[in-house]
Amino acid sequence: MLSSTRARLCLASARLVRPRTAAATYTTTSPLRSEVTPSAIPTNDPNPPKPVSPISATNAVPTDAMGSSNAPLQESVEKAQRELAQQAPNRQHTWAVSQQTREKAMTGPRFEQTIMEYQPRPYAAIELIHKQPVRWTKTRIVSCDGGGGPLGHPKVFINTDKPEITPCGYCGLPFAHESNRAKLEALPSTSYPLDPTGDAAEIGESQRITPEGFEQR
Repeated sequence: MLSSTRARLCLASARLVRPRTAAATYTTTSPLRSEVTPSAIPTNDPNPPKPVSPISATNAVPTDAMGSSNAPLQESVEKAQRELAQQAPNRQHTWAVSQQTREKAMTGPRFEQTIMEYQPRPYAAIELIHKQPVRWTKTRIVSCDGGGGPLGHPKVFINTDKPEITPCGYCGLPFAHESNRAKLEALPSTSYPLDPTGDAAEIGESQRITPEGFEQR
């Protein structure tokens, strides 16, 4: 009697216990749904939309700017193609996997008969940061806060004991140890200029670190 009762309890408890399922794994290397991967299967759309180019020959005809500018609105097809082919004024191609070229992004009714010269096109920061000269230091560890305030970033410490240029993980400003200057100068090329070149994109040394502690962000 006791053994049969015990067997029933074991059977009932086994039914109540749910099987464990494997936890879903997460990886940062998985592409986003909006990104197009090389192995992606195109959708079977029986009526695919026709691509509409924003470049129009009618833009070559001068049009009254209606007071927005002194000169009339006008742009040739050749000039529009040059503006559209370049991703940024200082960079020819894209710099991120999820970024689309201007030829693909600027399509559709919104950009029909649009003058490319007047479209927002900021400079690529990935090119501007590599115009900054190396900040040479005589200490193993340096700190950087981007200048503090609303334009700065949290203060971080950077190790410079290796014979290489070490950029800040936040703002990208480059740092290197003075003892490694000869090794870096012997290299055929570097990702950052070793000395100031007078480029308009260079920022002053004062923007690297804020002297007042209360101004740290």
